[in-house]
Amino acid sequence: MTEGQESATYPSSAGYARVNGLDLYYEVHGTGQPLVLLHGGLLTIDLTFGGILPALAATRQVVAVELQGHGHTGDIDRDPTLAYLADDVVGLLDHLGIDRADFFGFSLGGLTALQLALTCPARVNRLVLASTHYRPDGYHPDILGPRAQSGSRRMPTESDFQEMYEAYAKVAPDPGRFEAFAEKLQPTVHAFEGWPARDLAGLEAPVLLLVGDTDFVRLEHAVEMHELIPGSQLGVLPGTTHSNLPRRADLVVPMVRAFLTPPADASPTRTAEGPGDR
Repeated sequence: MTEGQESATYPSSAGYARVNGLDLYYEVHGTGQPLVLLHGGLLTIDLTFGGILPALAATRQVVAVELQGHGHTGDIDRDPTLAYLADDVVGLLDHLGIDRADFFGFSLGGLTALQLALTCPARVNRLVLASTHYRPDGYHPDILGPRAQSGSRRMPTESDFQEMYEAYAKVAPDPGRFEAFAEKLQPTVHAFEGWPARDLAGLEAPVLLLVGDTDFVRLEHAVEMHELIPGSQLGVLPGTTHSNLPRRADLVVPMVRAFLTPPADASPTRTAEGPGDR
């Protein structure tokens, strides 16, 4: 555990929701307004959010999810597309009786949260997108080009990959499927086609964008997203790689807490449109 992280907390409840032919694992921590946490690719709840979840659950009902093929959630005979992953999360909200929630997604979880916000805007209050891009060129070239990855200061280290494997093997229904699922997941991000700029410009939910200064996501791309999304906020974390961003509790927790609890007199960033305006 890195400096500035708090110890993990035990969930008040945990279980599986049967959604779309999938037994989707989730945990509920704390009480209050719902905040859904969506982890990164090949990660687990603990590995992504273990250092910040206790602080967030101190004032919120935190619902942490493990997506298809991740952690406790087994894989099924279906490509883990963003559309499917987002639909699974909506199914979980229905299962838990949650009409609307705030969302905090990191990397793959950020893409999933953005997909959900674009397709089911009525389910989203506020949206935190960490290390999230909206077009393929939002990533640095060395992330998508295997030949350029050697020596890249942005890539996860061997110890990072070992940590991913160990976290998976500890809780997965089939621990031996890590490499096979990693290969299956590749197209979800590496064949990502993105969304039109007009879709981001039409987002109604307030958005906080978080990116590390040495992230997979180009800083110019994060700024572009910030300019496209009405009223959005952008936080650039210094001395922070992609893998380390959710571990920077010292920076992430204060920014997320402030964003999720705006001043009582704050006016909405945009007026919701009626059905006939879309």
